[in-house]
Amino acid sequence: MLDFLGSMPGAIAQGIIWGIMAMGVYITFKIMDIADLTVDGSFATGGATLVVCVASGMNTALAMVIAFAVGCLAGLVTGVFHTKFGIPAILAGILTQLALYSINLRIMSQKANVPLSVDKYNLIISLRDIPQTLIVSTIFVIVIIAVMYWFFGTELGHSLRATGCNQSMARANGINTDTNKIIGLVLSNGLVSLSGALLSQYQGFADINMGRGAIVIGLAAVIIGEVIFSKLFKNFALKLLSAVIGGIIYYIVITLVLQMGLNANDLKLLTALVVAIFLGIPYWKRKIAERRSTAPKEVS
Repeated sequence: MLDFLGSMPGAIAQGIIWGIMAMGVYITFKIMDIADLTVDGSFATGGATLVVCVASGMNTALAMVIAFAVGCLAGLVTGVFHTKFGIPAILAGILTQLALYSINLRIMSQKANVPLSVDKYNLIISLRDIPQTLIVSTIFVIVIIAVMYWFFGTELGHSLRATGCNQSMARANGINTDTNKIIGLVLSNGLVSLSGALLSQYQGFADINMGRGAIVIGLAAVIIGEVIFSKLFKNFALKLLSAVIGGIIYYIVITLVLQMGLNANDLKLLTALVVAIFLGIPYWKRKIAERRSTAPKEVS
């Protein structure tokens, strides 16, 4: 128990970082109603871009901006594949993800892993300084939620929501749904890439496989947050926050399970089971409610 409590700050810090990625997944999965698998590639792209830029002498803040921009570009490619080539969204994301593997290797000069030491470079977060990581990552979350809350309150933001809710009705009201899909994918993958840039600093390296399974972790965070806080968090900003809290809960659970002796190689299996269970909870609730509503009432 003491070991678990001692590892809690690190789990929370990592959960917040992945929570930023979960907010990107929330935009496509919940708002735009798009199954986007680009994130497995764009997450690693953000980390690779940050590490290479900082290692070349660039300011870390500027490298973060570039990492965000590169992620936006990845989302743009997926959006173009989907809207201009008529490729289904899930397949368009897979194609971009596949291409990003080669691009990420090129960014890292054909190396599968590139280190980034906090002793040598001025990083904004690090595994060695958990308190600073918690403060900085929390500031990032607050700023991102504030910007997203403002953006989705604008006319363009409302049109994105309308596109996700009902494309036919949105088009009937003169909304360019194809453009909105592209914007949503661009914004989502920008946040995912930004999260990858933060994680590469936190762990001290970028790896070609660091984004593998990222979509599952993002979905786990979104679904966990939604299932637990759906009745409490009605405001859009709070819904975004629930995705971050879901990421924190996910990593706390993972840390607890590892402390109990689970083989680290089974983490992907555990994640898949967690996501499946939380995805099934709303369905089970609906089925139970339907049975109760159709059950014959006793006559007194």
